[in-house]
Amino acid sequence: MIASTDTALTLPELYTDVDGVARFRDRPVALTEGTPMTRLSALAPSGGWQMRRSPPGFASDFHCTTTPQWLLVLQGRMEIGLRDDSVRVFGPGEGFYSNDTLPAGATFDAARHGHRSRLLGDEPLVTLFVRA
Repeated sequence: MIASTDTALTLPELYTDVDGVARFRDRPVALTEGTPMTRLSALAPSGGWQMRRSPPGFASDFHCTTTPQWLLVLQGRMEIGLRDDSVRVFGPGEGFYSNDTLPAGATFDAARHGHRSRLLGDEPLVTLFVRA
């Protein structure tokens, strides 16, 4: 869910904490440009974008994000689950910054690292990934 004020947006960020475990936190994005009627963030560089379509029944095992990226849901509903059994659901027009990369020097441990994702419902999931 996106929270907003006249000068900032607050977006979910999926990140790797200092203990190597994926967690969610709020990520503020300052709206420092534009006009009072059309507040904008600073232009951020990106490394390209990809779209993905996942059929009903899609579910992943626990994994880490390989490259930090914004994920935006265009169609369907996506659940992100963490090791502590917490979940967040994102629907059309919602998204988050996916930054739960494997800690430097670590080897992926399926019992410790990452997050899982799955499609909820019978509608295909269409997502847009924008690399940071």
